[in-house]
Formats: sequence, structure tokens, C-alpha cells
Amino acid sequence: MPREPSNPRRNHRPALTGPRIVAAAAAVADRDALVGVSMRTVARELGVEAMSLYHHIAGKEALLDALVDHVFAQITLPILGDPWRPAMASHAVSAREVLARHPWGLGLIESRSSPGPVTLAHHNAMLGCLRGNGFPVRLASHAVSALDAYVYGFVLTEVSLPFKPGESAEEFVRSIQTPMAAYPHLLEMVRVQVLGQDYAYGDEFEYGLDLILDSLERRLVEVQGDLT
Repeated sequence: MPREPSNPRRNHRPALTGPRIVAAAAAVADRDALVGVSMRTVARELGVEAMSLYHHIAGKEALLDALVDHVFAQITLPILGDPWRPAMASHAVSAREVLARHPWGLGLIESRSSPGPVTLAHHNAMLGCLRGNGFPVRLASHAVSALDAYVYGFVLTEVSLPFKPGESAEEFVRSIQTPMAAYPHLLEMVRVQVLGQDYAYGDEFEYGLDLILDSLERRLVEVQGDLT
């Protein structure tokens, strides 16, 4: 029987692995949003048959769970013994950067019911850093919730802004057709904060983050005072 000609591309294709499949799924999501992710589209991204993926990933639901771990694995985590405030600030900045690169993660990371080991380690490290710096369990839980909500909400707003690529906030404001005189407080804010100020919405992030961290610092002092 004649031997089937070999395919050099197939012979030199990297072996399929779970991490490689998840990375391909992330690439599909980055390009087509989460709705574009399926076992078939990921297989197409890898240049293989869809059935070959099932040797490494149980199915789409398992793939979505793995995508959550893929996102969390890119976020800077505090190390045991780190001072809590710079650790939380560094984490928030990193999370914002990662989620801005993968905005599909916003709706995914809190919706999955089967958290993976990276996701669990992420939350454990956050709580562990706060607990190691004297935060009671309840205040540590409140802190993580407030910081996550702020970061996720900020990124959601940031990636949804109606600015065209390269368009500044000032250009956008000047393009609004509605007369602003009827909205004096909004007009005042625009004049002081935006016009001629090289304003960028992203600059608001660290200011808002400091407000949350300042509040947590005061709460921690209050709680520690109550315990003495």
C-alpha cells in the first residue's frame, strides 16, 4: 500500500497541550469577544480538528473556567509579608492593565461556579496579605470586594468610552451638539477639568484608588483601636 505523503506543516506543528489550547481561546476572545469562543473556533485557531481538543479540555465549560485562570495568572499578586497598601495598589494597577487587554474577562471571572487553582490562589493571596497586616477577616473581605468592584467598574467604563481611536476627551466634549448652558455644574466641570488640561479619563484611576485605600487605612486604625 502506498504511504500517504507526509505534511511538513503537520509534522512541525507544536504538540497540543491544555495551556496552548487556553492561550488560543484567549486569542479568539481578544479578537471576537467571548461569544466567538467555541471548541470549533479554538481548534481552527490552532489548525487542528475540534475533536483533538477533547483529549486535553473536557468541553466549552471547562475551557471557560480555564480562561478565568488564564486571566488571573497575569495579575501581579501580593507576597506574604508585603505591606498591604502598596501591595493592594500594585495589584489594582496590574488587574486594570490585564483586564483592559482582555475585556471579555470582566463578565467571565465572577460568573464561573468552578474556580480553578490559579483563581483560588489569587483570592487567597489577597486575603492573606491583608490578614498578615492586621486586617480582621470581615474588613479584609470588605477590602477585597471594594477593590475588585472599583477595578472592574473602572475598566468597564474605560473600554466603553465613546471616544474614537486617537480622539481626546476634549475633542469629544467639543463635538457634543447639545447646548451645555442648561447643565451648569457639568459645564463647570468640563471647563475646569477637561478643556485645555490634556485630560484623560485613565488619570482618574489612581485618584479613586487612593480614596479607597485611604478609607481602608482609617478603618484599620479604628478596628485596631477597638481591640486595644
